[in-house]
Amino acid sequence: MRSFNIIANFIGAALAVEPFLNEPDTGLETYLYGTNWTEGTQPLLKDMRGIPDFDFAARQALNGSEYSFYRTAAGGEWSYRNNLEIWSKVKFRPRQLTDVTKVNETLGVTILGYNFTAPIFIAPAARAGYGDPERAELNFVEAAAEENILYTAAIYASKTIEEIAAAKSNSTINGPQVIFQQIYTNANLSVTWDNIQRAEATGAKALVWTIDAPSSSTRHRAARYDTTNANSVTSALTWDIYDQMKNHTNLPIIPKGISTVEDALLALEKGVKAIYISNHGGRQVDHSPSALEIAYEIRRNAPQVFTEMEVLADSGVRYGNDVLKLLALGVKAVGLGRSFMYANTYGLEGVTKAIQILKTEIAYDAAQIGIHDVQNISASFLNTRGLEDTVFLLE
Repeated sequence: MRSFNIIANFIGAALAVEPFLNEPDTGLETYLYGTNWTEGTQPLLKDMRGIPDFDFAARQALNGSEYSFYRTAAGGEWSYRNNLEIWSKVKFRPRQLTDVTKVNETLGVTILGYNFTAPIFIAPAARAGYGDPERAELNFVEAAAEENILYTAAIYASKTIEEIAAAKSNSTINGPQVIFQQIYTNANLSVTWDNIQRAEATGAKALVWTIDAPSSSTRHRAARYDTTNANSVTSALTWDIYDQMKNHTNLPIIPKGISTVEDALLALEKGVKAIYISNHGGRQVDHSPSALEIAYEIRRNAPQVFTEMEVLADSGVRYGNDVLKLLALGVKAVGLGRSFMYANTYGLEGVTKAIQILKTEIAYDAAQIGIHDVQNISASFLNTRGLEDTVFLLE
């Protein structure tokens, strides 16, 4: 009898574990099988209704090596899973009988003094040429200009810094299009200084310095295809390097990859104008915290960080209400990387549609929650008790 109880408990625990879903089942495949769609071919763009749909579509369009480079994450990919699942630990507290009729007019945001129409941006991600071999990152430039959002160009892009800059529009709400440029610190700093000079020469308005990639990372999925990290050079990443960078540029330097309140406070002490919280989409080290957890840790320990400098974030964002949760914690704008790479398999129209989907979801979900101003969301709209058991607290 005792053995039976042990086995029964084991079976019960096993059944209680929910399988990981890369994309929730919202009926896409069921719908497609009812049309003329053939498995292994890319669905029509009109059938993309949510950001996760683009992941499914990209798997139909890309070969195994290309898709694995975009999709891969570190180790057992537990951080990747956590990035997608953590959102359910924070619930909304919708307020009713609130006038939200003009919420769609409040999506605009200012980042480092530049104006954009929504608190979302295209995050730096390498090798857009896999999705669109001919145009690659040019689709990001043009879609960002058309929708008046920020594009942060990857240093390991398929197109050069100069080619990306040449595609910029001169007729955005900022006048000439504003682009930020990602920078990695190379072991040979002369390469870094040259990249900074090229970014300045082509009109970049800020440098996004990736600080969470001091060496190559363990990525089993990509390794099966011998797909290397975009940045596989071990390099020193210290605040001394930051000081040296400041001597080579007058552009704002945004450290990307801040994961703890301690590093956020150090950045504040250094006079950094903006930080970028991220776990690199779960690609660098497994069991690293999600952007939501990092933002909450900072808010619980040092809320002044969000008022004394600007905070950007990415990693695991798939829905408009993911964006709203980060904004409610104090984040200024939220980036997506993989999702836009997947959308890029449809070219310019795909990237543009992905932006429009997010804008629509942000406005619709904000209204449903009772938020009348997206740029001034009270944290009281969130129930964050689901994060309390694991949040780190400074002594």
